[in-house]
Amino acid sequence: MIDDTSVTPELACPIAPVVDLVFSRWTTPILWTLNEFGRQRFVRLERRIATISPKVLTERLRRLERDGLVVRTYHPEVPPRVEYEISDLGRSLAPLFAALAEWSPNLDKVERARDAYDSGSRT
Repeated sequence: MIDDTSVTPELACPIAPVVDLVFSRWTTPILWTLNEFGRQRFVRLERRIATISPKVLTERLRRLERDGLVVRTYHPEVPPRVEYEISDLGRSLAPLFAALAEWSPNLDKVERARDAYDSGSRT
């Protein structure tokens, strides 16, 4: 018999740390936007994502920079200019995003399954 108390989350699901890193709220839209549109200034990135607050965007960008997924470039001009771009490490997630985009037509099936479940017509 296996002692379940000794199983770490990473052993139970080895992709859990990746999911936590890449799919935490706002991370995916930021990485997708930088991958899709290239280097962005803060305001442009904020406008493209639209529903994110400046505070949250700042926090997420700092975290992504710390994780090595985003590169921040400071240009000491007057006024100062800061740009963000996806790093090579972040760009390596592009096949994952492409696979998810390819799967996205299944969202209609998910919606139908939810409707069936919510209406009580599940078997």
